[in-house]
Amino acid sequence: MNHKLKVGIIGLGEVAQIIHLPILESLSDKYEVTALCDISKQLLQTIGERYRVTNLFTDAKELTKQKDLDVIFVLNSDEFHTDCVISAVQNKKHVLVEKPMCLTKSDADRIIEARDKNEVYVMVGYMRRFAPAFIEAVHEMEKLDKINYVKVRDIIGQNSLFIEQSSNVHRFNDMPKHAMVDKEERAMKMVNEAIGEDAPDTLRTTYRLLCGLSSHDLSAMRELIGFPNRVVSASNWNGGKFITATLEYDDFYTTFETGIDNIIRFDAHIEVFGNNKQLTVQYNTPYIRHLPTNLTLAKTVNGNYSECVTRPTFKDPYTLELEHFFEVVTKGILPKTTPEDFKKDLELFDMIIEKLR
Repeated sequence: MNHKLKVGIIGLGEVAQIIHLPILESLSDKYEVTALCDISKQLLQTIGERYRVTNLFTDAKELTKQKDLDVIFVLNSDEFHTDCVISAVQNKKHVLVEKPMCLTKSDADRIIEARDKNEVYVMVGYMRRFAPAFIEAVHEMEKLDKINYVKVRDIIGQNSLFIEQSSNVHRFNDMPKHAMVDKEERAMKMVNEAIGEDAPDTLRTTYRLLCGLSSHDLSAMRELIGFPNRVVSASNWNGGKFITATLEYDDFYTTFETGIDNIIRFDAHIEVFGNNKQLTVQYNTPYIRHLPTNLTLAKTVNGNYSECVTRPTFKDPYTLELEHFFEVVTKGILPKTTPEDFKKDLELFDMIIEKLR
């Protein structure tokens, strides 16, 4: 396959407007957006006019049937991801689905089964793992003789605080009432399956935070240092919107901390402490494109301490992710972030939730 990939997009909210559509437009030698879907008719019309797309749908399954599409981006609310992904692959379309791919392990298995049956690719949108600074950190880990301690931290202000100052996102109040009811009912059913019908509201909030923001951190952590042996302890508070956990590895421990507040700052980083070297991958908000991801290496050699900050590129991780997806589809290579890989995150979420009960 050596032609431009024809793209259908399901979900035209802020991540589509700020990230995916502008990047797809900038990668016009690789992608052509030819179909859009959203439940808001006003939003659908507005974005269709902006990107000169005339194939407009309010029903996602109808979009997946458009015969000339090569790939479908599933960017809508996560309660609908599974149905959209499965409909796309059943119609022989490759899929990029934003995280979380789904909310339950049974849905993950359904997606994997449908993908294998229809012989297409499904890739999960974990853009942080495509940042060159992170990839360089993975290579540096191969040189590290010992890990003493790892810290994974993501304390950020609400996304809206960054978006309001940097982007113009179209929003309309014409969402069908039945769709909103469906969304709430799906969420309830999925979370009940994942953590139990008797789970308190704070635990439900925590689970959604793990599946949302925290999936970025823990997915990147797994690539960098592997899957933990067990969760030693975990706490949540502020209605479940703040979490800490201690994770045990063979000969070191990792602390994970996350929370969302109203301060306009984005402190998302992974720190690895070795005997003579310390690695820090520092991320920034993805909603302001081209803010760099930095890798800081601090080390002591022959009594001399030094720090080196590496910023490999200003190209944002989302762009690199979509370039990788193009290679996946056109060259038949295995995606870096597969559904099987995402399922490991669901397993880790379960381990944290069990410690919080």
